[in-house]
Amino acid sequence: MTVNTTVDTLRFATAGSVDDGKSTLVGRLLHDSKSVLADQLEAVERASASRGQEGPDLALLTDGLRAEREQGITIDVAYRYFATAKRRFILADTPGHVQYTRNMVTGASTAELTIILVDARNGVVEQTRRHAAIAALLRVPHVVLAVNKMDLVGYEEKEFQRIVEDFAGDAAELGLPSFTPIPVSALVGDNVVDRSTSMDWYEGPALLEFLENVPVGVEAADAPARFPVQYVIRDGEVRHYAGQLVSGALRVGDRVTVHPSGETSEITGIDVLGVPAEVAYAPQSIGVRLADQRDVSRGDMITAGVDVPALTRDVRAAVCHLADRPLRVGDRVLVRHTTRTVKAIVQDLGGAAELGANDLGRVVLRTAEPLALDDYAVSRRTGAFILIDPADGATLTAGMVEL
Repeated sequence: MTVNTTVDTLRFATAGSVDDGKSTLVGRLLHDSKSVLADQLEAVERASASRGQEGPDLALLTDGLRAEREQGITIDVAYRYFATAKRRFILADTPGHVQYTRNMVTGASTAELTIILVDARNGVVEQTRRHAAIAALLRVPHVVLAVNKMDLVGYEEKEFQRIVEDFAGDAAELGLPSFTPIPVSALVGDNVVDRSTSMDWYEGPALLEFLENVPVGVEAADAPARFPVQYVIRDGEVRHYAGQLVSGALRVGDRVTVHPSGETSEITGIDVLGVPAEVAYAPQSIGVRLADQRDVSRGDMITAGVDVPALTRDVRAAVCHLADRPLRVGDRVLVRHTTRTVKAIVQDLGGAAELGANDLGRVVLRTAEPLALDDYAVSRRTGAFILIDPADGATLTAGMVEL
């Protein structure tokens, strides 16, 4: 199959409770979209036959580790890459167990869409609500509610509608603005890649059709310009500030502000992949030259226009604790925000004594140096940070800024 090299890319994540059929759904998506190599399919067929199964167990296409297969569960985040004629895809396949909530946060943190899987026989369960809460917390732009195993409830529309109504109530309480419900049977293949002939009452798209057409990379035309400096490159007396433009646009001639110093200057040159340009747009990686010899270093942020980030040493955020060791009030940590890392102390945990692995909560930090922050609701890049253990460099906590 010939794939158009100019197509865009959708990053999406899957989440579901144990035994909801998520691995089978992903396997069906890969298999029916012709994204499985012949030798991979042959290996799955042999493994399935050795278990006495008549057909290939498509879940084996995603449960890549032998230990996982023996336990019948998916433990870690597995990234899959595939493409159709319309779009490329990066899939973060996350585990369903409640003790692996942190893995879903990892997988969904950069996703533009999340598929939350529900077993049609069980409906919305506590883990479904938890996955919805994480999607809302991470401000994932698009959410699909995939009601799986419709074949086991006779493809009944009323069963599907009951689950959709239950989920809608929880979504509203959690602040999840909208979602797209799709009835599927991953085992049989209904509404995964091909439209189902058993659910003529459903008039919406099959899952792959929706994934191929959902808008991606859409950013407001007036999004504020945010350019965290990653490297300073000296070329004689000239300094080039290199990094990724994470939001908005920068143009030659723009008046800019450098944070946290507050110094101002003017852009005299922009390079995109070494080629001079008059304008650059997120998420391009660029080099910028300024009119004045300013003291700009890695971790500084260059912005343009009057919409500037909040410069503060007091950080309030929603968090998911990722590490096995608890986070406690009084802990000294490092805060890594874009390309800047500063020391901080945990002042409050929303009234909790500590946060354990997979806990969702809130934190108040006091940093040693000011950070240029945006609210996470405004920017998932400049509104996010991680906490790091200063002793060993381990990642402790993922945070979403609340201004």
